[in-house]
Amino acid sequence: MKQKRYSNEQIIRPFRQMVLRLPFCVALISGTLTFNQSESEAEELTDPATPAYERVKDWPILPEEYVLGNPTGLDIDSEGNLWVFHRGSRRFTFPMPQKRIPTNTVTKIDSESGRILNAWGKDLFIMPHGLAIDGSDNVWVTDVGLHQVFKFDSDGTLLMTLGEAGVSGQDATHFKLPTDVAVASDGTFYIADGYGNSRVATFSAAGLFLGDWGSRGRGRNELRTPHGIDLDKDGNVYLADRENNRVKKFDSKGTLISMWENKEADQLYSISVALDQEHLFAIDYDKDEDGQILGSDILRLDLNLKLQIRFGRSGAYEGEISRYHDIAVDTAGNIYVGDILGNSVQKFSPTR
Repeated sequence: MKQKRYSNEQIIRPFRQMVLRLPFCVALISGTLTFNQSESEAEELTDPATPAYERVKDWPILPEEYVLGNPTGLDIDSEGNLWVFHRGSRRFTFPMPQKRIPTNTVTKIDSESGRILNAWGKDLFIMPHGLAIDGSDNVWVTDVGLHQVFKFDSDGTLLMTLGEAGVSGQDATHFKLPTDVAVASDGTFYIADGYGNSRVATFSAAGLFLGDWGSRGRGRNELRTPHGIDLDKDGNVYLADRENNRVKKFDSKGTLISMWENKEADQLYSISVALDQEHLFAIDYDKDEDGQILGSDILRLDLNLKLQIRFGRSGAYEGEISRYHDIAVDTAGNIYVGDILGNSVQKFSPTR
C-alpha cells in the first residue's frame, strides 16, 4: 500500500503515466527520475544507443477455435520455440475450483511464424501458473490449485510429480501455491513456493529434497511472494520478489548477493535471464491509488542488477492496457510477455 505522504513516487507518478500513454516508447525520463541509480547509471538509461523495442503485429496466429486463457508461464526451448502455460476458460478464483481444465493448457508456438506447433494438457490442471523448459526440453509447470509441480517431456508424457494433490504444506513433500520453477544445467531445480510459503525449495535432479530458504517479510533477506525464478550459467538464483517489488540475486545456497528495488510501480511480477547471459529482463504491474490499472513495464538490467532500460507499452499503444504475468527472451533478443488482462501473448523485437 502506498504511503499517504508527499513522496518521490507521488512526484514521478504523473510523469510516468504520461509516458505510459505515449505510443510505445522507451521511458527516457526514468533515467533522471530513478532515485536508486547513480549518475552514471542514469546516463546509460538515456543513451541513444540503448536498444528500443517494437511490438510484432499479427503475432501469434492462433486458430479461431483455440481458447487461450490467462498466459501465466512462458519459456523458450532449445530450438527457439515459445512455450505457453495458460488457463483456457478457467478464471482465477479463491477458493480454487475442484475440476480440472478440460482443454489443452500447454502450447508450443513457432517463434517466427506465431503458429501453434503442439498443444496438450487437458484434464491435468486446476490453476496453471509457472513454466520452465530445461536443457533437455522437458517442460516443468506449477499448479497453484493442486499445490504441485510437474515435469513432462515435450510431448506431454509425465516424468515427475512433486507435492500432494490438493494438500498444502511446507516441507519436503508439500507446497502451498507454488508459483514457478527453474532448472540448472546439472538437473538441480529450484521451486518458488511463493504465494503461501514465500520460500525457495531446492531438489536434486532425481527429485530429492536438498533444503529450502526464505521466509515472509519485508527485510533484505525476506520474501513476500517469490513469483518468478530463474538461474544464470554460474548457478546464481534470481527472484521476482513480487510484493516487495524487488529483484533479488542469491547464490545457489540462498545467500543474498544483490538486490534492486523498483520505485515506479506496485509489484514486480517476473524475471528472465536472457540466453546471452548478459541481461536480466523483468516485468512489473502498477495501478493508481484509486485502483485504476495503469499497466506493465518491461525492464532490462545487467546481472549485477543495474537498471539499463525501462519501456512501457501499457497505456494507449493500440488501445491496450496490459498486465504482464511472465516474460521470456530468445537468442535473437526478442521479448515475449503473457498479458493476463487481454489473454494474449505479445512479442517485441529490438529495433536497433
